[in-house]
Amino acid sequence: MQPLFVLVHSPSVGPSTWHPVAEHLVAAGHQVRVPSLLHVGAGPAPFWPRVVDAVRDDLREVPAGRPLVLVAHSNAGLFLPAIRSGLDHPVTASVFVHAALPARIGPTPVAPPELLEFLRPKAVNGRLPRWTDWWDEADVAPMFSDPQTRQKVVEEQPALPLSYYEQHIPVPDGWDDHPCSYVLFGPPYEGLADEARQRGWRVAHLPGAHLHQIVDPAGTARHLVELSTHREVTGVRPQLGEG
Repeated sequence: MQPLFVLVHSPSVGPSTWHPVAEHLVAAGHQVRVPSLLHVGAGPAPFWPRVVDAVRDDLREVPAGRPLVLVAHSNAGLFLPAIRSGLDHPVTASVFVHAALPARIGPTPVAPPELLEFLRPKAVNGRLPRWTDWWDEADVAPMFSDPQTRQKVVEEQPALPLSYYEQHIPVPDGWDDHPCSYVLFGPPYEGLADEARQRGWRVAHLPGAHLHQIVDPAGTARHLVELSTHREVTGVRPQLGEG
């Protein structure tokens, strides 16, 4: 049975960051779900259970025996172990796309100390500006290929509470006992791609900025299919780590 792709967006942005890739996957004959996590910042902490609930609720009508490929972008990668643990469906592969990596064991902080130090002065009444408002225009503009896409992504973003970035996400033991892989776009995620190699994961490089999946959805979709089916990625020799 062909697995269903579950494309999990970063809670810092919205589901439109995955919609172009979803369209390419559907056109290639795959079934896809893009759960919305736009509401997970509502209410008090902890926030991670709402992420798990959102994905599980989105898959409610998918038969429990249907295999899944979990795909996460950016800080959504930190939630994949908890998501997998909360599902009744078998997960045949997990693909981290320019994403943060969960710890191998033990709870994982959403943000390192240096990021929290950067964010705390930006919070007003405990709530942060939208993610694209954190950065200079010179950093934001290259992530978008056209004004219409930029407008859609920017307007959709939630204003998350600072406490979202202060949370720690549980990591169930043995969460990575299935094929995992990594898609690197570019700086500053090279170190995470190196860590993925050290974990023995396949790593593919699709050069671009942080939201490159909306710039090259066809290339991103191709990598997702080839990594999740454990075939060699076209034009890229996957690199295996030592452990």
